[in-house]
Amino acid sequence: MKLSLYIHADTPLHRLHPLVKVVGVFCFFVAAFTAERPLQSLALGGLIAALWWLSSAMANAWRFRWLLTMVFFMTFLVWSLFFQSREPWLSWGPIHLGEDGVSFAFATACRLTAFFAAGLLFLSTTRVEEFADALRMMGVPAKLGFAMTLAFRLVPVFVDAALSVVQAQRCRGFDFDRGNWFQRVRHYLPVIVPVFIGALRRADLMAMALEARGFQRQGQRTSFRTYGLSGLDFAALLVSLTLMIVWLCWARLTD
Repeated sequence: MKLSLYIHADTPLHRLHPLVKVVGVFCFFVAAFTAERPLQSLALGGLIAALWWLSSAMANAWRFRWLLTMVFFMTFLVWSLFFQSREPWLSWGPIHLGEDGVSFAFATACRLTAFFAAGLLFLSTTRVEEFADALRMMGVPAKLGFAMTLAFRLVPVFVDAALSVVQAQRCRGFDFDRGNWFQRVRHYLPVIVPVFIGALRRADLMAMALEARGFQRQGQRTSFRTYGLSGLDFAALLVSLTLMIVWLCWARLTD
């Protein structure tokens, strides 16, 4: 089972400078946040889908298809039912279903889905090391940058440890699928104990490894990875900033 979100491929998005990728995903977040009309959200979603295809990362989109679908439909359902419509079709207690509510709910659902899709696209085309280097180049302190990227490193490790414990228990004859759904959930509770103990052991080993590599050392830090800006990086940066400005102006004109 593949736990990492990064997809190894030689595409233009993968070859971009890490700092350009961070600026690009920030521009997408700003554009998604300012898109308050369904047409704006659909256009942004189509652009993100095109980038998914261009980066050969559709496998991750398929992996998270149920999550993206659930986010979209649950957001649409909640906002369309509880938005205070000016001329509701149906009004019953806290439920107000109307045209303006449905339009706002659709735009909000597309906006939130675009947030998730842009984030997944960034993680699919950027290594954790590149993200850490980008934070360092932005002036983020090394300790803070390490803490921000630590989640991307440890979550797959913990999931892999939990899967290993479950497989070991299955080999010993323990049936996790026995009983109703509540009993099945209870069967997984004992898995938390070895995963938690393993997490403490990994934290201790990681602390010793960091101390051995001079993590507390003061002064300027260097890296064996070097990055250079190319014409593709400047073009991607210009396109990202243009996209953000266009969406900001579009949102202001439609107010």
